[in-house]
Amino acid sequence: MKYSRRSMIRSLAALSGLAALPMPAWATGKMGGHGGGLVRKGINELSGANIDLHIADGSFATGGRSGHAIAVNGTIPGPLIRMKEGEQTILSVHNMLDVDSSVHWHGLLLPFQFDGVPGISFPGIKPGQRFDVPLTPRQSGTYWWHSHSGLQEQSGHYGPIIIDPAGPDPVQYDREHIILLSEFTPMHPHAIMKKLKVAEGYFSMQKTSATDDYDLSGEERRMWGKMRMMPTDIADVSAPTYSYLINGHGPDDGLELPYSPGERVRLRIINGSAMTFFNIRLPGLPMTLVQADGVNVQPVEVDELQIGVAETYDVIVTPTEAGAFAVAAESMDRSGMAQASLTSQPGRKAAFPALRDPPLLTMVDMGMNHGGGDAGPVEPMDHSKMDHAAMGHAMPESPPADAHSGHDMSAMDMSSGMNMRDTSLLPDTVKVGPGIDMVAMSPQDRTGYPGLGLEDVPHRVLNYRLLKSLEMDHGKRAPDREMELHLTGNMERYMWSFDGKKMSAVGDAPIRFGFNERVRVKLVNDTMMAHPIHLHGMFFELVNGQGHHQPKKHTVIVQPGSSATFDVTTDEPGDWAFHCHLLYHMHAGMMQTVSVAFPEGAA
Repeated sequence: MKYSRRSMIRSLAALSGLAALPMPAWATGKMGGHGGGLVRKGINELSGANIDLHIADGSFATGGRSGHAIAVNGTIPGPLIRMKEGEQTILSVHNMLDVDSSVHWHGLLLPFQFDGVPGISFPGIKPGQRFDVPLTPRQSGTYWWHSHSGLQEQSGHYGPIIIDPAGPDPVQYDREHIILLSEFTPMHPHAIMKKLKVAEGYFSMQKTSATDDYDLSGEERRMWGKMRMMPTDIADVSAPTYSYLINGHGPDDGLELPYSPGERVRLRIINGSAMTFFNIRLPGLPMTLVQADGVNVQPVEVDELQIGVAETYDVIVTPTEAGAFAVAAESMDRSGMAQASLTSQPGRKAAFPALRDPPLLTMVDMGMNHGGGDAGPVEPMDHSKMDHAAMGHAMPESPPADAHSGHDMSAMDMSSGMNMRDTSLLPDTVKVGPGIDMVAMSPQDRTGYPGLGLEDVPHRVLNYRLLKSLEMDHGKRAPDREMELHLTGNMERYMWSFDGKKMSAVGDAPIRFGFNERVRVKLVNDTMMAHPIHLHGMFFELVNGQGHHQPKKHTVIVQPGSSATFDVTTDEPGDWAFHCHLLYHMHAGMMQTVSVAFPEGAA
């Protein structure tokens, strides 16, 4: 199939013939600005051969807070876009703002010029202009869309996507509900970014102090102080700055999701937040995971799962009796919770669990391996077949094991042997400078880790090693080559990057792949924060020990001080974004361009 670049922006003058028809406020951009109060909560559904999205300013309120918002078609979240695999839809995006905007179709396979990333795949949508995306879905599943302009995503510019399969759905269910997780704050996102740059701990309300009740010894506290690090540094922005939302509804809104006893209810969970990892559970009701990032997986039953920013998980729950179950989405730092009631009777609310004690970072999160755990999943590669000149820094043949996650540091001499800034451990491909203030000493593959704070809970929790693709990949090739990328940062200066180079410095030096190359990519996290890394335009296979059943994903959480590895077949030509999906990390520079060569003879 041949691809070519062309300008896709069209003037709204093309719609002039419709100017005499009555139009809703959101279609004209007149949503009342900061004081209009016209943004509605909840999700409308759009489908059909032509779908129009209008981006406009408005105001939003929940839980006693109100402020500026960016809504699409007058709601937060924006509308559910429902399509069918193999049937063409034209998505028309109308920018009614007074600044540029965009829409990225997160997880969708489509030509790069429609991917919606200004500066990489298209120039953006100017105020008053329209951008048309002709799309014939080549996939099915649960996905979402969001702005890729500035920090608009934080203000409400996002919504869900469902693509129904062309044939029978292997997941059978009687009813479905979208669980779109996000945050609201009346603070302007650029003000948040400024405060993070000035004082990265500005929003933290859980710091250690002389009077706290954290389970830390005096020796451990002195060790953290000597390293100028905080064991409570879990989330950059959290409650009370954020109100956590499900489908645009805060905890005080009492969102109800109906069911009838005995139904198989499909919950399509989407983390559309800007900065928040959520721990999802329905106390008393097991969840059977059936899909990850839009791709069906072999069913696995869990009681809780952690979902990183930009990930999606579909689960089946089967409440057999009448009642109400809490849909509890607790932020990873346990500062707040998004809430909804799965209820068999209107007005019947669930009882929600109390917030659990905040978790603490550990030696393992610093990138230190001091034993324990099960073997890492990465199979050794035949390095004799590798192009070492193209590889840069070679990967170890097998990563260390998952270490235990407690904060017992008795095995270490706290006064010596810990240089958290030993840049000699970094490969030559990493630029050493003020953008790096930590280097993982012994990063491990931690795909078997359930997520911060969930390692000791008394119930079943999802981890990546439990994910197995539904179908065996018989055509999977061994990687042609491998590469290693380091996730780097300076928390105090709020600088984030790949290989020590932020996006503004490497815009003209993309990560290059040949067409249909098979590459093994190892991500090494040299920071103490979990990063959800998203590749546009292609799915990768997470190397998690499942062989020909490696699960396909578009976003992977790389745990603090750890590594994660994926295999990718670069069969989607063009320029694609590759970035951390924590919005302010991406904005600060943790982003790159992946450039896939066009096949020979393509225009």
